[in-house]
Amino acid sequence: MSKVNWKPGTMLWPLPAVMVSCKGSGADAKDNIITLSWVGTINSDPPMLSISVRPERHSYELIEASGEFVVNVPSVAQAKAADYCGCTSGRNEDKWKATGLTRGKATKLQCPTIEECPVSLECKVRDKKKLGSHVMFIAEVVSVQVDEELMNEKDRFALEKAGLFAYVHGHYYAIGRKLGRFGFSVRKKPVRQGARSATRVTRKSSDSK
Repeated sequence: MSKVNWKPGTMLWPLPAVMVSCKGSGADAKDNIITLSWVGTINSDPPMLSISVRPERHSYELIEASGEFVVNVPSVAQAKAADYCGCTSGRNEDKWKATGLTRGKATKLQCPTIEECPVSLECKVRDKKKLGSHVMFIAEVVSVQVDEELMNEKDRFALEKAGLFAYVHGHYYAIGRKLGRFGFSVRKKPVRQGARSATRVTRKSSDSK
């Protein structure tokens, strides 16, 4: 493989394109949706994630004031709405009305979830770091809502059936075929019953000699 040197940049793709719903502080505070790809898992126990937002964004002000937000994971059915919420400002219009998305009720927060998204992670800000162009909000996941239609008969959450998509260098791509599961490279292949029987017969024959 022949490679060329490229200027330093955040070429870590693919990334999720999530719709972050947020709301300011106070009874009359307005809410908003911003689409982000600068997101990531950062801890397991307690469950924590981060989002990075430019300080000039309208949603930054809301998250800064309330200290909470919801990371909504969209499916391909919400791809157009997700793109729209990443291209327009909530200062100028109501993105809920423009996209037809529905406000859902969070279980632990004051800001809304997005009903149409199959997964909603309710987050409380625990810290923030000014990095340069962006401020990273470090948050704890305090509650998770999932689409009950994606729960299988074994009560397992089958997120692979949600029809998710990823963001790659300015483009959106539907997630494709399954390649394997965690640990498949080291998992031993199961021995067929017939092979076990043949092994036993061979061993007995060897022992009798």
